[in-house]
Amino acid sequence: MKRLLPKLTVRLSHCCDWVKSRRLIACIVLILSGSASYGDPSRLPSLGDASSSLISPQLEKRIGQSFLKQINANLNTVDDPLIKYYVTQQLGQLAQHSNLREAILSVVVIDNPSINAFAAPGGVVGINLGLILAAEDVHEYSSVMAHELAHLSQRHFARGVEEQRRQSLPTLASMIAALILGAAGGGDAAIAALSTVQAAAQANQLRFSRERETEADRIGMNTMARAGLDPNAASRMFERMQRTYRFTRKPPEFLLTHPLSETRIADARNQAMNFAKQDYEDSLDYQLMRVRTEVHYRKNHSQGVDTYRKRLQQSTGDLAASYGLALSMSKLGQHEEALSRVEAVYALNPQSILYNAAYAELLIEGARSEQAQSMLRQQLALNPDNPPLSMLYAKAMIAQGRYDDAEATLLNLSKRYPDDVDVWYELAETAGLAGNITGVHLARADFFYLHGAYHRSIQHLEYAKRLVSRRNPQLQAKLNQRIQDMRTAIRIEQQS
Repeated sequence: MKRLLPKLTVRLSHCCDWVKSRRLIACIVLILSGSASYGDPSRLPSLGDASSSLISPQLEKRIGQSFLKQINANLNTVDDPLIKYYVTQQLGQLAQHSNLREAILSVVVIDNPSINAFAAPGGVVGINLGLILAAEDVHEYSSVMAHELAHLSQRHFARGVEEQRRQSLPTLASMIAALILGAAGGGDAAIAALSTVQAAAQANQLRFSRERETEADRIGMNTMARAGLDPNAASRMFERMQRTYRFTRKPPEFLLTHPLSETRIADARNQAMNFAKQDYEDSLDYQLMRVRTEVHYRKNHSQGVDTYRKRLQQSTGDLAASYGLALSMSKLGQHEEALSRVEAVYALNPQSILYNAAYAELLIEGARSEQAQSMLRQQLALNPDNPPLSMLYAKAMIAQGRYDDAEATLLNLSKRYPDDVDVWYELAETAGLAGNITGVHLARADFFYLHGAYHRSIQHLEYAKRLVSRRNPQLQAKLNQRIQDMRTAIRIEQQS
């Protein structure tokens, strides 16, 4: 294949249509060079399936880690520890009933009110916070998450790369034939032939994409059924999105990457008929997080108070509305009534991590940090280094000026969750309050590393190294090694 390129270029250089053909030849060069890199079998791992011949699970993980850094660097992510905890736990429970073999690398929540969800290579799953606003119950929400897990379990990314490679050789042959036709004097015919080839390639890719979406829909429904969730929720969610965005010029990102059609909705509805009919209950935990999301995006909290009071007038036992009222009142500084309302939620299950965190948060906001600490300390004894409990425990200690203790709590959390950018951010801020300047630079180094800002990470490591006493050679050696590793990562990135 490589030897063909110079001869083809020479022939085309003598034809009268050379100027028109230059761009086409450039495309051929790129395709040939790309195909050549795949042509050396000695460079390809063999892991038992076609997709693994190009993209191994190990490579997928590296792609996922790089993808996460790009998200951290370019998008606003949610730092709410309760919402992050709920999304992570709910996805983990759903994954237990899926076909996923590998552990989920990371869960990302984007601070965006539009609907979107995605699965990236290596076990990365993300959502826009707007998905929680759009899905009216846990079943609709879970149908989207189960769909994304199916993309991961079926390795659709790797299979997509394999499909493109499979199509590249016949497509390349047709493109070369079209160019040779142009060299022989049939310029218009060559352009028409080339357009036909490109259209066929695009049609094949679109067909493959649709097949992947249909496969993910069906596998996701099986995951839902095994998890005790309503398989009919998928078609309900599809219909809701279609109604919401039917007349908009620009649909949400989710519909751009997961196009809807009447056929797909009908297929989801028909597939759900294969499962036994039964009544499904909603999840209070999900409704609490949905209300929390509403409050997060509401600009006028006085209006929020009015909204949730009206909901409670219509249904006095609506605990989600009561929680929404408590959050809105806390935002307005009305802490006493806010606490009395969140206590009703906490009383339902005093052992729930989510309910404890919700109650402790409003205790801290209401200047009852000591009471919050006592409650959180008991829960952390049962759930060591739990993210929302630890973050709130540190916040409660900061409110009392116990900066060293708060820093120690966050340091332990960072060791347990080294990929959580919010932990490193809070640790840097708390180390500053504690007067630990070395700790500030070390935490910021990890924070910038997770954003892919390697040069800034090295800068903070150099600052920390200057502050470290020579009497601590182990830490100095550790910092030197990290700086060296970071510079290696920069070189690899520049070469790729």
